[in-house]
Amino acid sequence: MTIRTNAANTPNALHLLADPPVSVRAKLAAAWTSFMFLYVYVDVLNFYKPGVVDGILNGLVWRFDVSSTLLTVMLASVTIPALMVVLSMTLPARANRATNLVVASLYIPYSVFNAAGATWEWAFFYGLSIGIEVLLLAFILRSAWTWPRTHSNAADVATADRLRQDFRR
Repeated sequence: MTIRTNAANTPNALHLLADPPVSVRAKLAAAWTSFMFLYVYVDVLNFYKPGVVDGILNGLVWRFDVSSTLLTVMLASVTIPALMVVLSMTLPARANRATNLVVASLYIPYSVFNAAGATWEWAFFYGLSIGIEVLLLAFILRSAWTWPRTHSNAADVATADRLRQDFRR
């Protein structure tokens, strides 16, 4: 037996929430923002590993001497995804898609490299953090790859070509 009620006349009626579509730009910017939060927090939490802070105070990060070159490379590695947040919202669609595909593709092996030299004791920490980073990058790749296209008919294409030729003259 199905009970039907008129929602407009029911004082305690359940109102469904609107679920408007989210633009590809907003999805990409949100994914890059999430990636950045995770990326930075993994680095911050890494300071709690025994010996890390002592190594830094002694001028070593991993096996590298702390130098202006190392810090510049490290800054660049966090600057690129940070810039992707704003670029994802502002670049024209074609450039936006290409930029997201290239940068996310390059950051997958870069993220995986962060596990280099890790011991089995820290495998879950790095596995979880890198796994989520790679999932976010895969979401970025999928979102950029499946960017919706507009469909035009042959007459529109011919008109656009003619306008371009007229403009060049």
